[in-house]
Amino acid sequence: MSEELQELQKQWHSVVDSIHSNSNVVAFVNSPLGQYLDDHPFVALSLLVFISVSAIPVAFFLIFVVLTAIMACIGVIVMEGVVITVGGIALLCVLCGLGALSLGVSGVLSVGYAVLSTLVNYWYASRGQTRKQEGCGSLLQKTTPVVALSANNGKNK
Repeated sequence: MSEELQELQKQWHSVVDSIHSNSNVVAFVNSPLGQYLDDHPFVALSLLVFISVSAIPVAFFLIFVVLTAIMACIGVIVMEGVVITVGGIALLCVLCGLGALSLGVSGVLSVGYAVLSTLVNYWYASRGQTRKQEGCGSLLQKTTPVVALSANNGKNK
C-alpha cells in the first residue's frame, strides 16, 4: 500500500511541476492579479468556483445571442433588442445567484478544510501521547513491584 501511495505522490508531483513550469502559468502568477490571488486564497477559491459554475449559463447565453442575431438578420430587429435585454437581465440574475452560491461553497470548503486539518493534527498529537503513555506505562509496571516491596517491608517492621 505504501508503494502505491508513493507512486501516486510521484505522479501528482509531476502533474503539479508541469503546471508550474508552463510559461502562461508563470506569467499569470507573476502578474499583479496573480500576486493578489496568491495572497488571498479565499478570494481565489471563490473566483474559481464562480467561474466553474457560471460557464454553462454564459455558454447558453452566447448561443441565445447568436440565435437572436440570426433572427434579427431575418428581419426581427426590434424584437432582438427586447429579447437580448430580457436575456441579459436573466443572465445577471443567474450570475448573482451563482456568485452567492460560490461564496457559500467556498466558505463551506474553507471551514471543512480547517476542521479536517484540526482533527488530523489532534489525531496525530493524541497518537503520540498514547505512545508516550505506553512507554511510561511499561516503565511503571517494572518499578511498581519494587515500591510494593518497600511498602511491605515498612509494614513488617
